[in-house]
Amino acid sequence: MTKFGELIDEQKPILLNFFADWSEDCENIHDQLKDVSAALGDKAKLIKIDAEKNAQLVEALKVKKLPTYMLYKAGEMVWRQSGKLEANDLIILLEDNS
Repeated sequence: MTKFGELIDEQKPILLNFFADWSEDCENIHDQLKDVSAALGDKAKLIKIDAEKNAQLVEALKVKKLPTYMLYKAGEMVWRQSGKLEANDLIILLEDNS
């Protein structure tokens, strides 16, 4: 968990995306996140987290549904949502928190 604390302890927004390859709802997320990353450049950081490979973190953060998004800023969670989201919604969210 120490690495997680270091990961989210930045002033710019950090968007975490918990996903699983077997999840139908997660299918198009990787392409969407590429669009979000391209639109925001270095204003924010996007991190994809494979839920199956990070079970301890998933349990600690009580992730129950995939995909789940979490937005951190300066080490604090400022937003969280599960389910499909559009790239434009994520871009607006990150711009509003920059």
